Amino acid sequence: MAGTEAKVRTLRDVPVGDSCTVSKLNGTGALKRRIMDMGLTKGTRLRVRKVAPLGDPVELSVRGYELSIRKYEADSIEVVDVRSDKD
Repeated sequence: MAGTEAKVRTLRDVPVGDSCTVSKLNGTGALKRRIMDMGLTKGTRLRVRKVAPLGDPVELSVRGYELSIRKYEADSIEVVDVRSDKD
């Protein structure tokens, strides 16, 4: 069954301008609670607006507001249904 498993995508993998849906939060304790408190919960649709020149922070549009998160936070958020919004 080699090669049948799809690579897990994290929010950090989503290109600028694309949108996606949160599928899972991998953080634990305070990190997971912080991410959830910011409105990033399972099933939430969001769009990656900008990434700073050195990759940190990442700016998102989520639930009608703009949110900036760190790379390590984006790494702990698994996403699905990545779509280009450039069309």
